[in-house]
Amino acid sequence: MHASQGRSAGLGLALASAFAFGGSGVAAKPLIEAGLDPLHVVWLRVAGASLVMLPVAWHHRGLLRRRPGLLVGFGLLAVAGVQAFYFASLSRIPVGVALLLEYLAPALVLGWVRFVQRRPVTRAAALGVVLAVGGLACVVQVWSGLSFDLLGLLLALAAACCQVGYFVLSDQGTDEAEPADPLGVIAYGLLIGALVLTVIARPWGMDTSVLAGSADLGGSAVPAWLLLGWIVLIATVLAYVTGVVSVRRLSPQVAGVVACLEAVVATVLAWVLLGEHLDTPQLIGGALVLVGAFIAQSAAPKAPSEGPVAGSDGEAIPVGHEGQLSGGRTTP
Repeated sequence: MHASQGRSAGLGLALASAFAFGGSGVAAKPLIEAGLDPLHVVWLRVAGASLVMLPVAWHHRGLLRRRPGLLVGFGLLAVAGVQAFYFASLSRIPVGVALLLEYLAPALVLGWVRFVQRRPVTRAAALGVVLAVGGLACVVQVWSGLSFDLLGLLLALAAACCQVGYFVLSDQGTDEAEPADPLGVIAYGLLIGALVLTVIARPWGMDTSVLAGSADLGGSAVPAWLLLGWIVLIATVLAYVTGVVSVRRLSPQVAGVVACLEAVVATVLAWVLLGEHLDTPQLIGGALVLVGAFIAQSAAPKAPSEGPVAGSDGEAIPVGHEGQLSGGRTTP
């Protein structure tokens, strides 16, 4: 009963994270159209969120001594890497292609779990990934603008690999006597990501006057600061917190598939708020993503596993409920 409630809560948090992340594009696009550079929007997003989480970082300052590698990895991969590589790929390949390649991450997560951690992956979970990625291809209409650009494809794949880092690192530290608090990991990840993106985005050249005006959201004038507030508080702080906690309650592979819903949420919000309408293939694709996510969630083990599962170094690792590493689970 407790495990079932934990999975349900984890699925709810994963959906909340997908919704929060999915709303970032709808809020960011009007700011970009108003005159802000995309990289400057990314920097404002991460830097603003890091300031919000600064008290949390101070409270968990012991993590700097205990888990510096985890914090640096989360900041470089889960925060700065995903953002920088994705936006760089957009300059060379269509948005739909870049988004599809980035959301190959769930399949890459399954590969990490199966071949690096040497933990079992069910056929149902693999089927869920196939359906979700296929549905995502329909949602973004990858066939409408496919062009072969090796560097652009490599950049998008790099974003996908960084996305894998987000799910894998979010699950780290739960098997310690004193687990790494997910809020502390997020806080320091945002701080480190903000520092890295400062070098990349060079915010000192930003047109700050845009933030004092308004932006067009589906024909309505909305204060730019309000859109930025949504991006920082909802699409970043809330999104990362619910996302990391959901990985702790589910698993990297299941949470990764559910995260594919971000593309569906983004498309639906763009339809409602920006007037970017969906056609029949996109609706079918959205349904496939939902079915794939549901299948992957249903594939989570419902009872404690018996016996050890081999770890990546060949050492036996005890497995607790829901197929996760035992030794503690928090309630990133």
